[in-house]
Amino acid sequence: MLKRTSNLARPDEVYNAIVDAHKGLDDEQARAFDARLILLLANHVGDEAVIREALAAAAAPAIDGGNGVV
Repeated sequence: MLKRTSNLARPDEVYNAIVDAHKGLDDEQARAFDARLILLLANHVGDEAVIREALAAAAAPAIDGGNGVV
């Protein structure tokens, strides 16, 4: 089951690290980076059902300010 509550000890630092990783990238490079990151994290999760649940949650209209955590 997809965790929908914050599961990070330092979520702001993680967010900032993701933003910083995009610095200096053009749109195409940023999309390629995002795709690689998503595939790495999906492989780490390793559960197809959870990944599909996350895909559906990400595609749904934001009810939580758009961060995917409820």
